[in-house]
Amino acid sequence: MRVLLGMIIVLSFPALEIYTLVQIYHYIGWWILALLLGSMLAGWSLIVGERLAFVARMSMTIQSGGSPLRALIDSGRTMIAGALFIFPGVISDVLAILVLFLPLRLIGGRSRQQTQADNGVIEGEYRREHDDRLER
Repeated sequence: MRVLLGMIIVLSFPALEIYTLVQIYHYIGWWILALLLGSMLAGWSLIVGERLAFVARMSMTIQSGGSPLRALIDSGRTMIAGALFIFPGVISDVLAILVLFLPLRLIGGRSRQQTQADNGVIEGEYRREHDDRLER
């Protein structure tokens, strides 16, 4: 029963995408091709940009003492959004925008602005030295 339900969901998504594209075609005409091409190029650029930035993001997170899982989740979100943009259709584009811009704190993560370095505390060691020249 679960396999049948899974197959229905997987097969109905492309059919729903095609239906949506046909309905939008009736409103804007051939401009739908420009919309699909633009979303494909946006997805491709997201994936290429994230592929180049992943190593730098991971090393900065590790050097700052943050969790590498956070950087991995951020990169994964961008890659999933890029793949959804490449998939032709309007519904997948809307899902990609939601994945890309939905803040992680809504699904249980911390916001990017709150890091350990931003709490205003500077940690370090000091040593007081007595000098005769200071006592005047």
